Amino acid sequence: MEIRRKIYQKMLEWKRQDDGSSALFVEGARRVGKSYIVEKFAQNEYKSYILVDFANVSRQIRELFENESDDMDYLFATLSSYYKVKLYKRESVIVFDEVQLCPTARQMIKYLVKDGRYDYIETGSLISLKRNIKDIVIPSEEERIKMFPLDFEEFLWTVGDEVTYPIIREHYEKRQPMGQVLHRNIMKRFREYMLVGGMPQAVEQYVEKRDFEAVDRIKKRILTLYREDVSKFAEGYESKVYAIFDDIPGQLSKKEKKYKLASLEKKARFREYEDAFVWLDEAMIVNPCFNATDPNVGLKLSEDYTTQKIYMGDTGLLVTLTFQDDDFMDNELYRDLLLDKIAVNEGMLMENVVSQMLRASGHSLFFYSRSDTTDRANNMEIDFLVKQGRRICPIEVKSSVYVKHSSLNKFMDRFAEKLGEKYVLYPKDVMEKDGVLHLPLYMAGLL
Repeated sequence: MEIRRKIYQKMLEWKRQDDGSSALFVEGARRVGKSYIVEKFAQNEYKSYILVDFANVSRQIRELFENESDDMDYLFATLSSYYKVKLYKRESVIVFDEVQLCPTARQMIKYLVKDGRYDYIETGSLISLKRNIKDIVIPSEEERIKMFPLDFEEFLWTVGDEVTYPIIREHYEKRQPMGQVLHRNIMKRFREYMLVGGMPQAVEQYVEKRDFEAVDRIKKRILTLYREDVSKFAEGYESKVYAIFDDIPGQLSKKEKKYKLASLEKKARFREYEDAFVWLDEAMIVNPCFNATDPNVGLKLSEDYTTQKIYMGDTGLLVTLTFQDDDFMDNELYRDLLLDKIAVNEGMLMENVVSQMLRASGHSLFFYSRSDTTDRANNMEIDFLVKQGRRICPIEVKSSVYVKHSSLNKFMDRFAEKLGEKYVLYPKDVMEKDGVLHLPLYMAGLL
């Protein structure tokens, strides 16, 4: 099965625009499809390619990068002979897969790019951790792009639907309702997307078998892989990473979704867990969302990194993580969503999938929270804030039963001069009311 990914177009742009002046670094979580899309790109866009997989490379090749880095002719001749691939000047690409496992190969990029004979693509995760960059000079010749799980449009492509998303985009741009029948059908498909998620193996399994239990087994294997990575690469603070990771569903199921360290340890302090939060972010397993305490001065400038919400990078994995110790038949989220039942957990999934779609669209994640102990009427919580041009756009995520958005109203009054469009994302159709644009959840990726 072929899985189309939007990142392919970005890779084409890099090849055309940089023309050998940089190496492309594709960064993403494990099992997000980096190796698949890079090899497909190498096959389609070059006369020949060599893929060096540092997760499964011979000692001979590893030592080649460690000991013979100053002799380019010998390096290329050895690679060509070992992989039985002829290299063509400016028509071949050499891929360093999981390059974080061989830092000296990454350091060589500077000299390989300067040599200019071939193109280079790297893939990896955890590339900024100290152990993966220790004793090397990080090359400035890297063009880095992040790869995320499949977004909703890519999910539709994979299930054989090339028609629906252009219609969604058209109605978004015109602010027109989809209509009851079409909206209901798209929401049904979107609920499937939330349950399956965007990890390529899980999507493939779903397309082939339409069996959520089989999909759940795939996702459990991915979660197990992530836990094994923690034991290997989070040396010294593994227990803290495990604690944060396993508590994500519990934190997101609460009305107040800011991560409460007290749930892990009564007297816990952020500085004690900071490395663990950073590790999960670097692994791209989670999408952290930071509190922008004063949107008047900008989101990044007022970021409070000690106050954050932690979303799973893939909503399908969140579904499985929530019931990771239970049999599939005990997983209430599958049943509730497929039966269109409103439950506390559904709100957790809706907010997580919005975070996932915003990240895939290129947004950093921020929220706004204000707590006034003297007057509760001043309290407000805005789920997400995104930049559109110079304007800040508040986003509230609501269930289909919501009747008001009091926090959004207070935020609009307080920051009126800084605001652009105001959004409510919910399971119903397009609607404009009281200066707020209400959009169905499946349009989140268009913001």
